[in-house]
Amino acid sequence: MPKCAPTQTPQTDHAALRAKYLLERDKRLRGEGQKQYLEAEGEFEEYYEADPYTPVVPRPPISQDIDVAILGGGLSGLITAARVKQAGVTGFRVIEFGGDFGGAWYWNRYPGIQCDTDCYCYLPMLEEVGYIPKQKYSFGDEVFEHCRRIGKHFGLYDHAIFSTLIRSMEWDESIGRWRIGTNRGDDIRARFVVMCQGPFNRPKLPGIPGIRDFRGHTFHTARWDYAYTGGDMSGGLDKLADKRVAVIGTGASGIQVVPHLARSARHLYVFQRTPSYIDERGNVPTDPEWVKTLEPGWQK
Repeated sequence: MPKCAPTQTPQTDHAALRAKYLLERDKRLRGEGQKQYLEAEGEFEEYYEADPYTPVVPRPPISQDIDVAILGGGLSGLITAARVKQAGVTGFRVIEFGGDFGGAWYWNRYPGIQCDTDCYCYLPMLEEVGYIPKQKYSFGDEVFEHCRRIGKHFGLYDHAIFSTLIRSMEWDESIGRWRIGTNRGDDIRARFVVMCQGPFNRPKLPGIPGIRDFRGHTFHTARWDYAYTGGDMSGGLDKLADKRVAVIGTGASGIQVVPHLARSARHLYVFQRTPSYIDERGNVPTDPEWVKTLEPGWQK
């Protein structure tokens, strides 16, 4: 069975720790709230609308009446589509901005990307598609491939509209349907709409002074530029050997990518506003003997 032993927690002065957290929070709390960030649009739209992984193939606009429109092809969209199809509904579409299924796991392919949740629980439909994760915490390529596996297993590719960004959605009382407009000129008319975009569909840019004037090469981790860095999701960013690299932010993505940048770049600078809580991952390969003990319905 995978190791799940809890981390040993030291004795803590909780009152002092809470006071420290409040002090540090007040240092960083900004009155403008979400306005401190820049939208990935206008001069920054390449941070969002460019797809570095799949060429956008021209196609004629789609005009179609359907029963269910599923907005988003990540894990929630895949689960919804699979259940809709199992319920006998055939007139449905999955509209996805990326060039394949996966959602956040399609877009985020930076070096070191890894799931931070037990994948025997996190990855859905494992038993239904007949797959067991290679280890307790899967790397991004395995999660992305599992998304594609679900799409193939349930025949969802025939219902997918990829590389398509939703621009509008309005209720048309005259036909009793939602009219969905896209950047490809589509007019999709659906009886029901299921929102499955998730919270991580748009890169968040820091609204720091000078960001519009910086002339060096920049990109967001959610659109990693391997043509510039070299290497792949396992590291080996050889094109950075003579470069000075700056990482802004130390959230989950920053924490995962920094070790690879540190090994490859000539100089690395990490800009941190708020420290992250970090503990030992304790990742282990999946024990084949444990797999043999699994009974039908184990993932439920």
